[in-house]
Amino acid sequence: MAQLRSSPHKLAAMKREVLLSSPFFAHLRPEEMDELIAHSQERRLPRGSLIFSKGDPGSFMLAVLSGLIRVGATSAEGREITLNVISPGEIVGEIALLDGRPRSADAVAAEETVVMVIERRFFLPFLIRHEGLVERMLVVLCDRLRRTSSALEELALLDLPQRMARTLVKLAGDYGTPTANGVRIELRLSQRDLSNLVAATRESVNKQLRIWREAAILDLVDGHVVVMNMAALYRLLGE
Repeated sequence: MAQLRSSPHKLAAMKREVLLSSPFFAHLRPEEMDELIAHSQERRLPRGSLIFSKGDPGSFMLAVLSGLIRVGATSAEGREITLNVISPGEIVGEIALLDGRPRSADAVAAEETVVMVIERRFFLPFLIRHEGLVERMLVVLCDRLRRTSSALEELALLDLPQRMARTLVKLAGDYGTPTANGVRIELRLSQRDLSNLVAATRESVNKQLRIWREAAILDLVDGHVVVMNMAALYRLLGE
């Protein structure tokens, strides 16, 4: 990973902003925040670069300052599955950082990404010195476990249109920008990316997108999904 070149003041401000937006660190006292930032490093990751692989040692965690990280796995048959998309203000790698065990998934920069790196050798002593932070981390980890259970339930109980509708509604909420035609999802995801997120084949996703385009529910414009009829997606979800 190449070293990021920028002014110390700008980097510190970026780091502070991402830490404040994270449930793990949002309530740190100013001196605790300064201590954590002082011992962090920043890196620029080119699009497509492998950050870590499943089985690698868990010696650091990353906070995304800008860009996007895709966390996923590959089955024995070579099928790729996207487990999570980490956007600015979010953290990846904290589980392996805490227990020191090997990574449970792969992480790849989905676009040019700037990250803050916090290494385990510094973080564990920091964590021990600040007991309140331990409690907040446990809350966040429990929340992630619940979300994982919910995702597995969706795979088992929802059909493809429902899974796609739920995914697009969430993406529109997280990355949507209102336009004259609807809500434009600013996150660039290929049909392959979307198929991984909903655990379906690219052909099935392409077919469903085509049906929704013909029904004027959504459109694809310059590589972005524009949801033109959000109510139709909510109806599929019974909401």
